[in-house]
Amino acid sequence: SARYFRLAADQDDKEAQAQLGVLLQSGGDGVPQDLAESARYFRLSADQGDVNAQLQLGVLLRFDYDGVPRNLAEAARYLRLAADQGDAISQHSLGCAYLEGLGVLADPCEATRLFRLAADQQMSEAQLSLGRMLCEGYADVPADKRAGTWLVAQAARAAGEDDEAVRDEALNLLRSYADEPEVVATCCIGCGAHHRRMTKCSKCHTARFCSSECIKRMWPTHRPSCQRWQAEQAEEVVVELAADSSSN
Repeated sequence: SARYFRLAADQDDKEAQAQLGVLLQSGGDGVPQDLAESARYFRLSADQGDVNAQLQLGVLLRFDYDGVPRNLAEAARYLRLAADQGDAISQHSLGCAYLEGLGVLADPCEATRLFRLAADQQMSEAQLSLGRMLCEGYADVPADKRAGTWLVAQAARAAGEDDEAVRDEALNLLRSYADEPEVVATCCIGCGAHHRRMTKCSKCHTARFCSSECIKRMWPTHRPSCQRWQAEQAEEVVVELAADSSSN
């Protein structure tokens, strides 16, 4: 099949050029790995508008490979072309470039916009990136922990077993906020699930869990916060009673 891809690619077939670029990138089907040739075919295809070639070339140019020198500005340009065609991976990759100032001027607001476009396509990595930005606040992007927590929980659920790295990172981020009432009241702190009916902690009445398994797993982590919140709630009751008695 590589021979036919090459024949079609040499006749300016953009899809064949992109497929040949993939073969040359990884090697296989009797084709030795050749990143320089891979980049050449990706560029031919990308310049004809093939979205996958634009993405692949953008990713290649972000690193320094033998025969393919690093060029962050060109990488961002090709990722922009693919992102503008609605490719979620490119939108997320370009968002990371704007967040870190790689090949473009750093612009957290543009990074947020691109992350949101990819997150709306249910891309778990983008949901995690956007959720983290909203949880922590970033430059001109104000913090919104409720919205951020919801997105991080969505990332954990969307990743599932298909992307354990994203799922685990999302769950660890949720657990890092386990002592903040405004966050743990929005989702299960054990798995990130959102349900209309969840079980509140019977002691602090703040943290929520979706199952007995999550309660058992997270109790050691939740216990210090639970005890502190109980003390704070008791103190609030004492203050309220004192205020009522003084008014009478």
